[in-house]
Amino acid sequence: MVKKLLLFIAVGLSFVTAAQRTSLPIGVFDSGTGGLTVLEAILTLDAFNNRTGQPGADGIPDFKGEHFQYLADQANMPYGNYAAASKTDLLKEHVLKSMRFLLEKQATMRSADLSSPFTTSPKDPVKMLVIACNTATAYALDDIKKYVSVSGWGSVPVVGVINAGSLAALRHQQKNKGTIGVFATAGTVASNGYPRSLQQMANSMGMEKLSIVSQGGFGLAESIDRDWSFFAPDAKSLRQEYKGPSFTHATYPVDSTLLPVYGFVKTGNSLLCEFDDRGRCLELQLNDPVNYVRYHLVSLLEKMRQQPYALPLNTLILGCTHYPYLRDTISAVLTELYHYRDKDGYRYQRVLAEHVALIDPAVETAKEAYLALRAQQLMVTEETRSSDAFYISIPNTTLKGVQLQQDGWFTNEYKYGRSAGTGEEFVKFVPFDSQNIAKATYERFQLLLPACYERIRRVR
Repeated sequence: MVKKLLLFIAVGLSFVTAAQRTSLPIGVFDSGTGGLTVLEAILTLDAFNNRTGQPGADGIPDFKGEHFQYLADQANMPYGNYAAASKTDLLKEHVLKSMRFLLEKQATMRSADLSSPFTTSPKDPVKMLVIACNTATAYALDDIKKYVSVSGWGSVPVVGVINAGSLAALRHQQKNKGTIGVFATAGTVASNGYPRSLQQMANSMGMEKLSIVSQGGFGLAESIDRDWSFFAPDAKSLRQEYKGPSFTHATYPVDSTLLPVYGFVKTGNSLLCEFDDRGRCLELQLNDPVNYVRYHLVSLLEKMRQQPYALPLNTLILGCTHYPYLRDTISAVLTELYHYRDKDGYRYQRVLAEHVALIDPAVETAKEAYLALRAQQLMVTEETRSSDAFYISIPNTTLKGVQLQQDGWFTNEYKYGRSAGTGEEFVKFVPFDSQNIAKATYERFQLLLPACYERIRRVR
């Protein structure tokens, strides 16, 4: 199947000479806007001497002079749910089509309004691919590298986030031995990518067998990116379209006996409940990213209590690019749970360290990208007039049979009901604008990702 995908997607690529490559942009890819956390790390990195390339800050951003193309495959996200739907081939097809877009040159780009004529904005090919998405890295990194090779772009370096995150976690474990937690999308967890990478690296470093626990953050990335199936900002009551954890969810049930432990936020419409005539909650739906964090961290610690784990959790890999947006929330909830007491005493102190190192793979990925560019002599050495570009996928509404939900994105059933290899173009790639990116999301960029926001602001 992968071979067919590679042959299908390789059609229509354009090529540039070796002399032109240095001035080309760096491509950064994610299933949504979460990958901007990786781009922020790249933009602000100062870990090397720019003149010599040796480790050590010199007061100058390491990627000074570089420009970037960012692509969010928003229409097809969340990637983490394709494995559960037995659609990993479709996931790989989405990823490889996105790689084709980044690698090809286009004289013009469509606006977000598909009925409008082409704009005059050109799109250059990229000189490097940074796969910021953990799920895409777990399932498709080898396919991406093969695709780049067979399509004539074999010299384009490809960097993924999993090895970088694993290395950072192991460095912490060398100083403080404990259990490593992998908090990632359900798809990344199902791939076993992090445990496999962690143990392989640990073996090469002469470390003992690791203690690892994983938790699939079903619905968290989706709620951060405001996916209608998991988060509806204007909802006042239970919704039929909701797909997240609940009392009756078959895979991710909310345990009613743990409601005091979850400590769900109830202000506004953060938690939607249906009550009986005695005021008892019969069913509930999470409607705030903070409540998804609370649900999954409690689920992770309950898993550790039941198995049980001999070493307490002292390292947590944020194995999805969206999760660093809630880094402070995750840290605060872990501290709260460490001090949580019930009738039997401190509920989690046997399995949870007082201080948990939160590992964001973004910085290590940025370092790996710098070294790869340097190794192939692709760093920009002179100032250029080139600008950045930020693209997002939107549903191709001209496609026969397309099914959209109330917010204009694919329905959950349509998204995971499609099949790979049909030759259909399910999405269109367009620039960021105020229609495909919510105002609240731009405000989050401005607050948490100032370097990215400034570059987005320049081209909006």
